[in-house]
Amino acid sequence: MTKRQLPRGGFTLVELLVVIAIIGVMVGLLLPAVQAAREAARRMQCSNNLKQIGLAMHNYHDSMGRFPATYASCCWGTWNVLIMPYIEQGNVSTLYLNWGGTDATGPRYGAAPNSTNVTGRRYASFSCPSDQENAPIGTLTNHNYAVNFGNTSISQANLNGVVFGGAPFVGNHLRKIGFRDVIDGTSNTLMVGEVRQGQRSDLRGFTWWGDASQFSTYLAINSPLPDRIYTLAYCNPVRGMPCDASTAANPTMFASRSQHPGGVNTGLCDGSVRFYSNSLDLNIWRALSTSAAGEVIDSSAL
Repeated sequence: MTKRQLPRGGFTLVELLVVIAIIGVMVGLLLPAVQAAREAARRMQCSNNLKQIGLAMHNYHDSMGRFPATYASCCWGTWNVLIMPYIEQGNVSTLYLNWGGTDATGPRYGAAPNSTNVTGRRYASFSCPSDQENAPIGTLTNHNYAVNFGNTSISQANLNGVVFGGAPFVGNHLRKIGFRDVIDGTSNTLMVGEVRQGQRSDLRGFTWWGDASQFSTYLAINSPLPDRIYTLAYCNPVRGMPCDASTAANPTMFASRSQHPGGVNTGLCDGSVRFYSNSLDLNIWRALSTSAAGEVIDSSAL
């Protein structure tokens, strides 16, 4: 007597195709959620960086009675070096030579030993994890945060009908600017904001260099209009970062830009951190950058 053969278990072709289709749909739903969660974490880290920079600015002010100078001309130091002791990088800042000097007194930011000890390194506190890292000149690094230069351009003068309304940071490193000069209120005035790192030879985000250590609000957040730099040799337009040479009508200026969807992170003079949307009215954005223009900002519009 022979045993009856039981049918083998398994999937039919139709069942297999259905399972594959279901898995495909689930992966398609899961990947955007994972990417969104990762970006949320990166945006939070960026916000934390700005918080630390804001606290460092306050501690510097407590010690020196003023905000740190933005830069010493083109090439002899920027605010990054000055606040390093307040972000647990004091040992690095002491290695920087000739801040505020000249070629006659010592090296520039791009010469050894500065390039070896300080400016050729990357600092997490100055870097947004959502952006792509770049070193435009040798090992010298780009970063992602610049100080507020007001509502016009690097020249801090009236521009095409826009009246310069003061700013917490200025080009003259010998001029003392502090909280007493933020007449519009520390909770209504930007201190520092995001900028994107230029790629290849692009010097945007190259905050060791005087020009790129600041941003202004003449251009909107993540503006489709080009940033302006003094020579096209240091301009490499990429998606979301148009760029052109500066002119008399459009002098050197850099907009606040980021890789975060929909806007930029900023730090205000009161030490708070806020995210501002690309859709923010340009006049309000400019008002947030002025320190003594007397604008009344409707908080419901932010």
